[in-house]
Amino acid sequence: MALDYQLIKNWTFEDVRQTYSEKDVMLYALGIGLGHDPLDEDQLNFVYEKNLKVFPTMGSVLGYPGFWMQDPRAGITWVKLVHGEQRMSFHKPFPSSGEVIGRSRVAHVIDKGADKGALVIVERTLHDASDDSVLATVAQTTFCRADGGFGVSDPGPEALPKVPERAPDHVCTLPTLPQAALLYRLNADPNPLHVDPQVATAAGYPKPILHGLCTYGVAAHAIIKTLCGYDPTRLTRFDTRFSSPVYPGETIVVEMWEAEPGMVQFQAKVKERDIVVLSNGVAGIR
Repeated sequence: MALDYQLIKNWTFEDVRQTYSEKDVMLYALGIGLGHDPLDEDQLNFVYEKNLKVFPTMGSVLGYPGFWMQDPRAGITWVKLVHGEQRMSFHKPFPSSGEVIGRSRVAHVIDKGADKGALVIVERTLHDASDDSVLATVAQTTFCRADGGFGVSDPGPEALPKVPERAPDHVCTLPTLPQAALLYRLNADPNPLHVDPQVATAAGYPKPILHGLCTYGVAAHAIIKTLCGYDPTRLTRFDTRFSSPVYPGETIVVEMWEAEPGMVQFQAKVKERDIVVLSNGVAGIR
């Protein structure tokens, strides 16, 4: 069924106010694997209240408007949705605790065709509630596989580039815990696909899969570790495309190519299966 362009493009979102604590900051960091080496002081800064730093991709789980596409009024075949891309820009460091306001809007509705589905891009700005300053901008692309063919389309954002066809300049290998999804789901996403073996089997997977945004955070960890000296304020942008799921306990290999000044291209693979799980990655570094 084709979606209603005007309805979706003009969807109204209420502001989302969310208070988070130092405990939430540490839980997010643990969920994406920081603290794996408890003697590494650089990692401890994200999981220990002494000198606590907020890992920037935590913004992906703050101020979220909820699973609005499941609303019957939207007319979207939500059971066939796929998270296509995630793009984030970071404007100011997140305080170690505080309150944020998430303001969302539908930025793009793109018709790929009746047999190819549609893309819906929701942009969310995260504001510090204390002064309304913008901390981060989040753009989430959802691939609505069964809802194309409505005949009206916005121009899409600039496509993310493919990585170079040469050996990477840097490689960072990070493990994930077998219980990584059990930890990560406590941040924002309780979808049983990531915890219940029966639900995963019904969805066509041999076992529960890791949250895509957890893989996203692991890749950002690799970039910040390798190129930013564990200084999260140096990451200004982190964009990528989701290509394949990861199973908890697998090893993620992040390959990086130095591009123009202040920009790095990357992709992430699963070592055990030699399959690309994040593609067309771009990171901005100051």
